[in-house]
Parts: sequence; structure tokens; C-alpha cells
Amino acid sequence: MSLKHVSPLAGLLSAALLLTGCFSEADKNPGKTADQRLRLAMLQPPRSGLTPLSDDAFKLSRWSTTETLVTLDKLGEAQPALATKWQQTGDNSWRFELRHGVRFHDGSLLDAATVVNALTVAAHAAPKPRILDGVQLTAVADGEQAVRVTTAQPDPLLPQRLSSPQLAILSQKAYRPGGVVDPRHAGSGPFELVQVNGTSNARLERFGGYWGENAKASGIDVSFVPDGTARGAALRTGAADIVEAIPVSQAPLLDQKLIHEVPMPRTNTLYLNTRLGVMRDPALRAAVRDAINRQQLVDNVYEKRADVAQGLLGPALPWAAPLRQPVSPPVAARKPAGETITLATFSDRAELPEVAVYLAQQLTAAGFSVKQVVREYSQIESDALAGKFDAFILSRATVLDSGDPVAYMYSDFACKGSFNIAQICRPDIDQALQKASVIPAGAQRRQAIMQAENLILATDAAIPMLHERVIQGESADIRDAVRDPRERTLINAATQRVVQAD
Repeated sequence: MSLKHVSPLAGLLSAALLLTGCFSEADKNPGKTADQRLRLAMLQPPRSGLTPLSDDAFKLSRWSTTETLVTLDKLGEAQPALATKWQQTGDNSWRFELRHGVRFHDGSLLDAATVVNALTVAAHAAPKPRILDGVQLTAVADGEQAVRVTTAQPDPLLPQRLSSPQLAILSQKAYRPGGVVDPRHAGSGPFELVQVNGTSNARLERFGGYWGENAKASGIDVSFVPDGTARGAALRTGAADIVEAIPVSQAPLLDQKLIHEVPMPRTNTLYLNTRLGVMRDPALRAAVRDAINRQQLVDNVYEKRADVAQGLLGPALPWAAPLRQPVSPPVAARKPAGETITLATFSDRAELPEVAVYLAQQLTAAGFSVKQVVREYSQIESDALAGKFDAFILSRATVLDSGDPVAYMYSDFACKGSFNIAQICRPDIDQALQKASVIPAGAQRRQAIMQAENLILATDAAIPMLHERVIQGESADIRDAVRDPRERTLINAATQRVVQAD
């Protein structure tokens, strides 16, 4: 496997390639499949050689090949995983006791030194994993089966933070010179990653030495299929058992019994560049805000399989709406006089280019001149982060990392946030986020989060448009695929394909 970036063009698979080249002939005929492997079609190819220090970590997590010290339940509460229990030992320190008898795929055993190594590499990585934005973390061994984790500032959500797939614990052999992390044969989950072919496909095998219950499926064959039509065709023809993120446009063409809508903490947001270009003017940002017809986007692009956004946090967080206060006073809009806006988005999510078309029409009607830019995400992210666009449409997960929105808000809206596409830097927002970050989980923290959201919305730096529901495809033979709103798990040890022999 090459651990360097492979050209994104290699990941663009046509429907024909998906149906003929990604899965074996035996797998195309479930009635004759002997080993009951799972065939998975995923939305995006690896962006960073499947290093867990990047967003590729969520692929490793969704395949159940890597694991973290803790995991989250449906309420976002921390639960045991590679750590069996923990306690706060000081304002800035926690002690985690490790699970005994955990073996990595390369045969090595989980111990304190392995955990310290993994967390230390993550803490010193450049760029730092998103979950560690604004966090200075140190890990030291406390005997052979316990670790003490210290942060520079009090962090009441440290256990939840350590549940992020970007902080997965891999065997020490995974970490190579030069910051390279090779996840093959290095995880501790029920499936072992054994092969990765660039941005085309990957192969996993059942790991017989798993500390929990062995996987029911003998392995996973993964294909990376950015083309939404091809993913829909894979489910329709039976070439794939589980299909990630079926586009809304494809859903009506499929057997409705095979598709499942999962409410997501994911918001389709328009980020406006507050530092460069015409969107520096708050009155013009307000004009953009007023021009957007959210209901039209929900009805026409998402075919009513989404919810109109009232704020950054949607119905997947049911506590948010009752705590939300009107933005006061809202900035008054100035009538545009033909100012040109460069509106950009990416093609990996099939709905976003269509959203861009509707937005361009709405903004043109409001008096702007709109230029559209659409590329694959891997080819547009760096330009978006560098502030090269006036407006950027992003489908953004709001609690992806810790089960808590503060990390997302800091990443996107703090002065030093690593994903600050809006180029925003406001001391009052930074202070509100800092205030929320030090409050323990509970009602007071939720109130502080909504106060920070109110300040962000008042800038019109980010205009939430709608909250998405992901459409997951599962063949009739699949049992116990995971429908996870946080997009952390898709296949676990219980997932299997139940087939009938001829």
C-alpha cells in the first residue's frame, strides 16, 4: 500500500467498474457465496493514506478495525472500550485503566506504553487532529495497565474527546518515521485491515484474536465510489450489500425496503468569507442571509428528506431548539448592486452542486452576480481553508468528534480553529466557546453552547440552511448493519449477510 496521496481521479469509479471490478464473481451471486463476506460501497476515497490522524479515521472506525479508549452511547455519554474505567484525579488530569488481554492485529498486546505512544503522536501531529484543536494533551504511563492524561486547561469532556476515531489506539509498529501511520495489521477491532489499493478499494478479514465477540462476517470488501449513481446501482443490482450515503436523487429509484433514513447531526451550511472580498461587509452577508429560500432547497434538492435549519444544531440534538434565542439585533441587509460572489462547493456529495445551482439563482435574484466553482473535495478543501472563495457550501457534522458541539464550533468559528472557512475571528465568540468548554456536561453547558451559537449566527459568517438525513442502503440479506447518526460505525461484529443456498 502506498501511504502517500494518490490522485483523486483514481477514485472516480463508474457504475460499470463498480459492478464488474470491485467485487468477486462469487459475491455477485449471494446464493453461491460460501464465506459471507460483506461488500461495502463507500462515498469518499481516502484523503490521507488512511492515517487515523485525519478524517480517514472515520473510515477505519466504520469498518470496526480501530478502537478508542472509550465509546459513546446514544446520549453521548462515555462508555468503556479499550479503557474499562476512569476517574478525574485533578482539575486537569484523568486516570484511565486499560482492558486486559487486548491483542492488536500484529499480535502485540495493549499496554500503557502503546496508549501513551498513540496519544503522544496525535498530540504532536501537524496538522493536529481536529478533536485536539485548542487542547494541549500529555499522556504518561501509570504502571503497565493504566494511563494518566493531563491537559493544559481543565477539560470536563476529556473522556468524550478520547472517543474520537482520530484518537484510535494502534499498535506501536503502526507509527513510522516522518509522521506516517500505517493502519494495516495495527488495529484492535473485530476486523483486520489487510490491503488498501490507493483510492479504489480495501480488504479486511475477520480477526480471530478479538477481545470481544468474534465477527459474524468473515471479512469486508470495500470499494470507494464517489459517484452517487454508481452507489445506487450497486444496491439495486445486488453488487453491494451495504451502501453509504445514497443520494436523495437515487432514493426514489430503489426498493424502499432497502433504504433507511438516519437523522444526522449534520447541517448544510453556507460559509461566508468575513476576511476577504465582498462578504467582509456585514450588510451584504445579511443580504445573502435574507435571500436564501431554505424550504425550496429541502423540497426540490432533498425531496423533503431533510429539515429546514433554524440554527447550526438540528433535530438530532433535541435540546437545542428549546434553548435557542432570536438573534438580536440582526444586521440589516444592504441591497446588492451586482457585486460578484464566487460560490464554491464539492461534488463528492451529489446534492451540493444542485444546492449551489439553486443558491446561485436565489442570490442572482437578490442582486448579486454569482460565479460557481465545483470540484472534488480533495481538490477544493485547501482553497476553501485559504479563503479563496466568497461563499462555500459545506455539509458539516456538528458533533462528529466528541458527541458535543463545542469541538465543531471551535474548529469552524474560533480564531485559531483549524477548519475556519469563514475566516472569522471574534473575541466574543472565542470567549463564549471557552466558557462552554470548561463547563461539565449538563444543562448549564448546553445553555452556554446555545449562547455561543447565537453569537455565531449574529455575524452571518455561517448561514445554516438545512439538516440532513443520511440514506443508507442495505440489501435484504443484511442483518445488524449499524445506523449511526454520528457516522462512527457502519459494520460491527454483529453485522452479517444471511443468504440462502441454491
